[in-house]
Amino acid sequence: MSEEKKVMFHEMELDDRILKAIAKLAWPEPTLIQETAIPLLLEGKDVLMRARTGSGKTAAFSIPVIQKILNLKNTSTHQAIRALILSPSKELCGQIASVLQDLTLKCAREVRCIDISANGDMQTQKSLLANKPDIVVSTPSKAITHIKANNMRLKDDLAMLVVDEADLIFSFGYEDEVKELLGFLPKIYQSVLASATLSDDVLSLKKIVLRNPVTLKLEEPELAPSSQLQHYHLFAEEDDKATILYALLKLNLVRGKSIIFVRTVDRCYKLKLYLEQFKIGSCVLNSELPAAVRCLSVDQFNRGRYQIIIASDEKALEQPDGGLLDGVEDIRKKSKKNKQTSKRKKDKESGVSRGIDFQNVSNVINFDFPLDITSYVHRAGRTARGTNQGSVLSFVSTREAPLMEAVEAHLSKGFNNQKVLQKYEFALEEVEGFRYRSRDAWRAVTRIAVREARLKEIKQELLNCKKLQGYFEENPSDLAAIRRDKALHTVKVQPQLAHVPSYLLPAALRPDEGAEGEGEEGAREVEGKPPAKRRKEGYGNAKRFKYEARQSNPLRSFKVKSMKKSQATEDT
Repeated sequence: MSEEKKVMFHEMELDDRILKAIAKLAWPEPTLIQETAIPLLLEGKDVLMRARTGSGKTAAFSIPVIQKILNLKNTSTHQAIRALILSPSKELCGQIASVLQDLTLKCAREVRCIDISANGDMQTQKSLLANKPDIVVSTPSKAITHIKANNMRLKDDLAMLVVDEADLIFSFGYEDEVKELLGFLPKIYQSVLASATLSDDVLSLKKIVLRNPVTLKLEEPELAPSSQLQHYHLFAEEDDKATILYALLKLNLVRGKSIIFVRTVDRCYKLKLYLEQFKIGSCVLNSELPAAVRCLSVDQFNRGRYQIIIASDEKALEQPDGGLLDGVEDIRKKSKKNKQTSKRKKDKESGVSRGIDFQNVSNVINFDFPLDITSYVHRAGRTARGTNQGSVLSFVSTREAPLMEAVEAHLSKGFNNQKVLQKYEFALEEVEGFRYRSRDAWRAVTRIAVREARLKEIKQELLNCKKLQGYFEENPSDLAAIRRDKALHTVKVQPQLAHVPSYLLPAALRPDEGAEGEGEEGAREVEGKPPAKRRKEGYGNAKRFKYEARQSNPLRSFKVKSMKKSQATEDT
């Protein structure tokens, strides 16, 4: 029996302008969710779509929205806001607006879209809304603010409502805003809910938003198959995590763009300052940064300005203290209890591990193991997107073992009860020489250093803020005060730590006898070899690391003859 023929974009009766934009984006064929959802939405049905992260949900609802507006343009006599797209975070709103911009490339004059989620000037946004764009992208709170201010009216002309990442709408505290917003919408409109999971919150939202919906629950695993996404775990206590990460990065055993997840915002900066001491560049992404800075960080990472981004996911918002607990149930209870314990101002419209389209990510490293199964799934979903390959490496301490067991039990159900989290073969004794460097660098990043680094970042944002430039021109003394502020003594960077001497390298990665050069050169010699071959040749095995090249090790070839001579000189 032959397989059912796949429906292509040109067979969906889409406008030629949309097809040309899709061709320019070089999308060869629709994904499973796009092939299934687009025809249903074009028919005018309400749809609840559940598909795994990276499956193309944004385009699955964006294409029908644009097509519907183009159809309405043929019969309507006036300009109006026809579609409202809601998303729980500002980053996701910007991402959706970017996809819409790409898809309306050939019909930009006919279909106009604006994103009002950012903390922009309300008057500026009011003037943009006064022009009645066809599509408005927003967070629920910003949308209801503009509706109450009479900056946009949806009661008469709205034709389509889309709620993206629906399972986060309630957990981000938008339940009241969404319910209130529905009172300002027409009696008849088409609705779409898009989500990676069908949680209780999504089902609650379904009851109040959708009418006789078609539910698309694609029979596919939450994450990419094992042939595309590999999961590894490595047992390591707090003292060893930093050493292992340093060794992995410096020896080029982790290659390509990487996202490192930690549990709290402070640990983002601690890890960044730690890596800086070894000249390993990275950027930080967390809920306490302004939306513009977060979006810039994501953009720079996607463009390749940074190869490493350090992030704290949304669970850090719920458990600011980041304390480790013994069981999954205990963690859930404590996270609810401690939601309000942090005095820092966090942006609830931010979610790092969810939805954001980090492009071409090769590795996700869980420096701190996620607090629950859902967080693991969404962290892992940042890599192996589309048809790309990816890997997830999780550091697991003894106290985090129950969390890992819960994740393993959950993931194995989708892979015929096969073991998913494979043990990463890494012999810590082989990089024992890295430990003293690592410990010194980790201890150098004190709480004061972290605090001052964050103050330095805030001061830099004040100086770069365009809105404050006019104020500084009128008040030059305030600008001078900021610039003359005391130097922030963060962690001292020692240039020599950027190099790894060959005597510190494991035997399998060390240059040949008599060869000169630094550790990176030795690492580059095996860069072209696949990981399996490297492990076979000795690295990652349980062999004891031996220093065979005595003359290349200054700790073994140090001589004291000159000391006697200098001592004699001093005596005279």
